[in-house]
Amino acid sequence: MRKIEDFQDYIGYRFEDLDLLKQALTHSSYANEKHYKKQPDNERLEFLGDAVLELVTSEFLYLNYADLSEGDLTKLRASLVCEPTLANCAPQIQLGGFIRLGRGEDMTGGRGRKSILSDALEAVIGAIYLDGGFTNAKEFILKFILTDIEHKKLFYDSKTILQERVQAKEGSNLKYSLLEESGPDHAKLFKVEVLVDGKAMGTGSGPTKKAAEQEAAYQALLKFSDMA
Repeated sequence: MRKIEDFQDYIGYRFEDLDLLKQALTHSSYANEKHYKKQPDNERLEFLGDAVLELVTSEFLYLNYADLSEGDLTKLRASLVCEPTLANCAPQIQLGGFIRLGRGEDMTGGRGRKSILSDALEAVIGAIYLDGGFTNAKEFILKFILTDIEHKKLFYDSKTILQERVQAKEGSNLKYSLLEESGPDHAKLFKVEVLVDGKAMGTGSGPTKKAAEQEAAYQALLKFSDMA
């Protein structure tokens, strides 16, 4: 595991209280394995970070999307703060390499698991908020999460948008096919392929078939965009 202090270089923020950052990057599996009591896992910080993220995102959308109704703003906000979207923000700050995981969780691919990455990202937001206040937390969110909005919106709505595009072409059909199911019951991983008129257009993986289908549809939409 990489040095926790180096993570600050990636996010561009220096902690006054480094223990807050350590807590934000500590998964429950690690805390349980080490029998931590003084320094708990990141679940409480995740709770706080989720609230800060939702407020900053709401303000950002209210100020920048004046033409959207309340319903559309709510839908767009959901696309920006959902688990897959947050997990996709994680590589930019090398988050997976800094999370402290129990050995079992680490060995079964926890470092790349979307739920763990998204939870840790929210915990980091909560830690920055406690350490440096709302302004610093907001700056982090604007820099690393509230970017590339249209692609993130596309990902969230990918199954619906793909279905609409396929239905618009008379005679075309859309089908999702399960390629692989692996992992123990508590950590299943599904791999799905989407076919349009029998042609493979994208693959996706996730902890549920629906999540895998969503990612496969997103990959298919990116191909459609390239072909346009």
